[in-house]
Amino acid sequence: MSAPASDRPTAIAVRNVTQRFGDKNSPGMVLALDNISLDVKRGEFVCLLGPSGCGKSTLLNIVGGLFDATEGTVTVAGHEVKGPSPRDISFIFQESTLYPWYTIRENFDVSFKFQKVAKSEWAGRTKDALAQVGMSKFIDHYPTQLSVGMRQRVNLARGIALGTDIILMDEPFAALDEQTRMVLGEDLSELLAKTGKTIVFVTHSLAEAVFLSDRIFVMTARPGRIKSIMEVGEPHPRSPDFMLTPKFSQLRNDLYAMLRDEVRAAIAIERGEPASAGAAA
Repeated sequence: MSAPASDRPTAIAVRNVTQRFGDKNSPGMVLALDNISLDVKRGEFVCLLGPSGCGKSTLLNIVGGLFDATEGTVTVAGHEVKGPSPRDISFIFQESTLYPWYTIRENFDVSFKFQKVAKSEWAGRTKDALAQVGMSKFIDHYPTQLSVGMRQRVNLARGIALGTDIILMDEPFAALDEQTRMVLGEDLSELLAKTGKTIVFVTHSLAEAVFLSDRIFVMTARPGRIKSIMEVGEPHPRSPDFMLTPKFSQLRNDLYAMLRDEVRAAIAIERGEPASAGAAA
């Protein structure tokens, strides 16, 4: 049995991260994130959950080194993030990032080459990772020959194959139907149980967050802050039967209660109206 998350070393430490877009003194400046601090333990699955425009993806991109925060720091395994680190962190996005003119095998090869993985390991890593998500027989297919759900399985397999300890996932199942999302969620829970990967997962789905997460960081409407942290307290791998339990329903209802005012505030911001007082406090 794996150690409780509280006893594990910290994989990701976010300290006082603020992100502004535009000149600080300009009326067009947007404060996207405001003084975010959080820790993610090694082998933990955490979700970033909040209304549209709250900065979930922005925070994920800062953790992954895709751009620098305006203020604050992020450290991964004790080292401050100064840019992309493909040996430590892999990304899985909402849209497929597979090259359509390459086969699945060739897409993996491109990623291995970029990461400078020894060529002797490419074939073995590819086959093992595809087997974990049930896609072995499609290794020589092109992405356009696969359904959206199958392409996301391949994207997940590629994240596994790269061998990074940390996987950042930005709404990877958003374009899928509910049944496919559920099956891929089960696969992801199995992956966590088998490999102990550290996963940070952005979603809008309350049910997805409860089913997958060890902890859920609930964010406010813009500027994004951490409003609350929910502990789920269920071991991985998780069965779909968990969704039928009173505990699952209660956690989902609690999340809805936390987010209702934030969603209303986010809609008001999009319309150029003042958010209700206290909604994003």
